[in-house]
Amino acid sequence: MEEVGSDGASPASPLEKWKNDFSRAFQYYLDRSAPHIAKRWLGTLAAAAIYVLRVYYVQGFYVISYGLGIYMLNLLIGFVSPKVDPELEVVDGLLCQLKKLMNLGALSVACLNSSSGEIDMAFMYATTKAFCVAFLMTFFSIFDVPVFWPILFFYWVFLFFLTMKRQITHMIKYRYVPFNFGKQQYAGKRSAESTSGSFKD
Repeated sequence: MEEVGSDGASPASPLEKWKNDFSRAFQYYLDRSAPHIAKRWLGTLAAAAIYVLRVYYVQGFYVISYGLGIYMLNLLIGFVSPKVDPELEVVDGLLCQLKKLMNLGALSVACLNSSSGEIDMAFMYATTKAFCVAFLMTFFSIFDVPVFWPILFFYWVFLFFLTMKRQITHMIKYRYVPFNFGKQQYAGKRSAESTSGSFKD
């Protein structure tokens, strides 16, 4: 008879233990790579280049490339979209203030925006994972559906421009920029005085 732990659960199988250890190690190295933005993106570009070379070399798997392109477009839209839609900001702002007044603790965390680094890390990780999965799919001939690839390419370009046009008009309408280029610099008194002094000449 198998021994049962004190909490009534059966001991973990070696496969589950290995999976848990691998998951912890993977998350550890993923967290350590967080401050190295340029190296992470170089790794993602390397994965993309390997996939492109594989597709170019075998001259096939265009449906996988199309699906990858649609997925990347979806990731890009999620990356450049605000966490809270400005059209609904008034309602959400009132809801956040109500939660804070009621002192609901954990619920008020939902009102805060994620940091730019977290979003960048998630975007990079999803992109790299997508290229790796697509690369692995190119080794199975079942995914090599014969198709006239220029039609897929132009349809993807059409979807890209249509979607990005809508997103850019939304960004212009509500005056937000999805990227953070560091700390914003403001003109101080000294620059204001020097410009006002130049008008007197």
